[in-house]
Amino acid sequence: MRKISILGATGSIGTQTLEVLRFHKGEFELLGISAHKSVDKVIGIVKEFSPKVVAITEKEAYEELKNRLIKEGLSCNLVFGMEGLKKVASLDEVDMVVTSVVGMIGLEPTLEAIRHKKDIALANKETLVVAGELIMREAKNFGVKILPVDSEHSAIYQCLQGNENNKISKVILTASGGPFRGKNLEFLKSVKVGDALKHPKWTMGAKISIDSSTLMNKGLEVIEAHFLFNCDYDNIQVVVHPQSIIHSMVEYTDGSVIAQLGTTDMRLAIQYALNYKERKGNVAGNLDFYKLKELTFEEPDFKTFKCLALAYKAGKIGKLLPAIMNGANEACVDLFLNEKIRYLDIVNTIEECMENFDYNKEVTLENVINIDKEVRKFVYSKWS
Repeated sequence: MRKISILGATGSIGTQTLEVLRFHKGEFELLGISAHKSVDKVIGIVKEFSPKVVAITEKEAYEELKNRLIKEGLSCNLVFGMEGLKKVASLDEVDMVVTSVVGMIGLEPTLEAIRHKKDIALANKETLVVAGELIMREAKNFGVKILPVDSEHSAIYQCLQGNENNKISKVILTASGGPFRGKNLEFLKSVKVGDALKHPKWTMGAKISIDSSTLMNKGLEVIEAHFLFNCDYDNIQVVVHPQSIIHSMVEYTDGSVIAQLGTTDMRLAIQYALNYKERKGNVAGNLDFYKLKELTFEEPDFKTFKCLALAYKAGKIGKLLPAIMNGANEACVDLFLNEKIRYLDIVNTIEECMENFDYNKEVTLENVINIDKEVRKFVYSKWS
């Protein structure tokens, strides 16, 4: 029986990971979970899966959960904050850690898991964006597998299987185009929060939905692909594919292209990572090719959706620039979701931060954390 922890068990990916565990009942044991403040959901998980350790990152929720656990006679080791996340990530018995928290908060616990020789099922793309060279170096040093859970990177990973000795020409990341595909800058000036949250294909959390609407999510995935597959940025191509049936592709040097297709269901990628290298059971349903009328492809609009261009720039320059970009984006998305800034203020503020902060430092945990704090402080001060 494989033993796992889930960082971010109550979010979109965490919830779907639990569904995969139910589908494979008896094959996995859930030993640790984390959540931010979803007390009721955590209680339900504790009752169903009996994890040994639960981490909460919001103080009031931590106190409420502590009382609820006592009241309901539930037993687990309740821990708090970043140290709690690192505890869940490094439990002795755990074989694999599913990192499905959203944002830069995933960096430290992911490093902790790697340094305790836990394989990583990676859904927290920001970890590789802000500190990819550090993460990949440590994974190599400790003999840890990093198995991507993003549908696009899982697709590429699957397309590479059995082709280890063949040279790649490029990796092709597909993108749905988000809710504003085909729109112009004039339209984007009046976008509201509710509009940006309406993703046409995928059901995701608020932050990722906003990122998908700006194409920043695809930009983060470009940087993630660079580190996961050791691929030059000039050989990472983004293709808009509105149907979201082809999850991504790999082109080899002979011109052959291998694609991975599937339903728009994240459980497929989650299951593949958890069971690697086996394929087990159909958790996500089948494609009906008789009902697929067309598969279309478009070039992304880099001028209207400038976040994608900024991500390529940050990735190519490297050092601390991706961390600067990511910190600015996380702060801006938070402000937009709380209706403190307008939609186009997101990309404009990110670009301002990339132009004005010093990125020319080594990618260390300390430097990444420090620049992230500086950038967030600037963004929140700018819009206070």
